Amino acid sequence: METCVPVRFEHGPKHHLAAFRGPPPEPGTRVVVATRKGPRLAQVRGGPRPGRAEVELLRTATKEDLERHRALTERAVALKWRLKSYFRKRLPKLKLIAVEYTLDGRVAFLFVKGERRTQLGGEARELARLAEARVETVLVGDRDEVAILGALGACGLETCCSTWLQQFGPTTIRMARDQQLPLSPEKISGPCGRLLCCIAYEHPIYQELLAKLPRKNARVCTKDGICGKVAKHFPLKLEVEIKTPAGGRVVARAEDLVPYQEET
Repeated sequence: METCVPVRFEHGPKHHLAAFRGPPPEPGTRVVVATRKGPRLAQVRGGPRPGRAEVELLRTATKEDLERHRALTERAVALKWRLKSYFRKRLPKLKLIAVEYTLDGRVAFLFVKGERRTQLGGEARELARLAEARVETVLVGDRDEVAILGALGACGLETCCSTWLQQFGPTTIRMARDQQLPLSPEKISGPCGRLLCCIAYEHPIYQELLAKLPRKNARVCTKDGICGKVAKHFPLKLEVEIKTPAGGRVVARAEDLVPYQEET
């Protein structure tokens, strides 16, 4: 275990632990780190902590480093639009998402979306010629695409995956049902087309609240003597909707329910 600081690269919010020497850099500081593919610019995203280093912090970024990174970013953007046309014609099964150069300009990362078994084959040499650097492809999925490009969520804020989320967890239709959400894909899907990540964040609270309510189709009565089956839950209000034998609907609070008594 080493003393490290978390750093974030340009494409995506994921933090990588960087080993450092000397005084720890302040959060927000832009630094140059050594990776297996070459030096890259990153930003410190927290204070020192023990961990297994993934990269090594070389130095605080100088004015020359920042100027070089700006020039390489402009070069990457120009290459991206040039390659998009190339991909449509020569590699139609792949979609180019972003391009990033290492700080020495020797390696160009191509972030692409497509089937995992898709290979560049003989196109790799031509891509390297166009990039004027060695090409490394990084295969990404639907959620990764949004994390790299950024988007607005249904809440009106920038998506979690493009700002702070470190890894994707499972989100299921069962979670949406527990939260009484409409099961229309347009309502419960994010910009990536997958189920909203925030459904999973809120689910433990709903599980806790639902545990205080009788299950659906359970027979219950109110203190006023109205009996029937539970037809719907309102977990945030701790209420249930009761369907009576006559077909009526009554909403009652959990605290006002009493055990169902069979008629004698």
